[in-house]
Amino acid sequence: MTDKGETEFVTGTDPGERDRMILEHLPLLHHIVGRMCFDIPGSIEREDLFGWGMLGLIGAADSWDESRGLKFSTYAFPRIRGAILDELRRQDFLPRGRREKLRELDRAVSRLEQENGTPPDPNEIAETLGVSIEEVGEIMHSARVAGCISLDDGPSEGLSQMLTDPRSEDPTGSVEWQEMKALLVDAIQDLPEPDRSVITLYYGEELFLKEIGDILGVTESRVSQIHTCALYRLNRGLKVLTGERTEG
Repeated sequence: MTDKGETEFVTGTDPGERDRMILEHLPLLHHIVGRMCFDIPGSIEREDLFGWGMLGLIGAADSWDESRGLKFSTYAFPRIRGAILDELRRQDFLPRGRREKLRELDRAVSRLEQENGTPPDPNEIAETLGVSIEEVGEIMHSARVAGCISLDDGPSEGLSQMLTDPRSEDPTGSVEWQEMKALLVDAIQDLPEPDRSVITLYYGEELFLKEIGDILGVTESRVSQIHTCALYRLNRGLKVLTGERTEG
């Protein structure tokens, strides 16, 4: 019996086997750190994410029970990612000024959607707020970060949905998903550059943001912002296309 909060070590797990599992799954840890859904806040180094994720990996190795029939990688993935998210939630990752800009953007998106009947394009948002399209990308990225790791004080549900991966509710094999995939292809084709390139390289080629930045000649932070704006535009396009299908 262990105290609450302590990691329970599964009796019968050979220490040498445990260490081997940890070493063999370091590539999984690197993969998770490299493809987390948000850019690292300025005060946090990538090595910090790796360290927090390593604690999750060790905890997974200590508590894994082979008799449950689950692959260790499948068991470890959410525990590594969860350990990183738990620690990030303890950080003051979003300055007060950025939170206020996030709220202004949230209100502008809601107002423009009510006026026009469809979510506004990022260029419309930039014009309404009187800022550059690059700053809209930065604020949207902050909103996505907040939506991913904040327990509260994040963006509204509507904006959060616009910034999520449209594949996340994939009812694989269903007729609805087959139709959604076709709409998704159309929506990607309608994206402007460099949004289309980032989406294609990130999801199609499964490159890290840093690798995409090297290809496009921009910083990893800029790729994160483009990626976030591209997700927003994708979801906006899907809403429009879905509405057209419904009306047709």
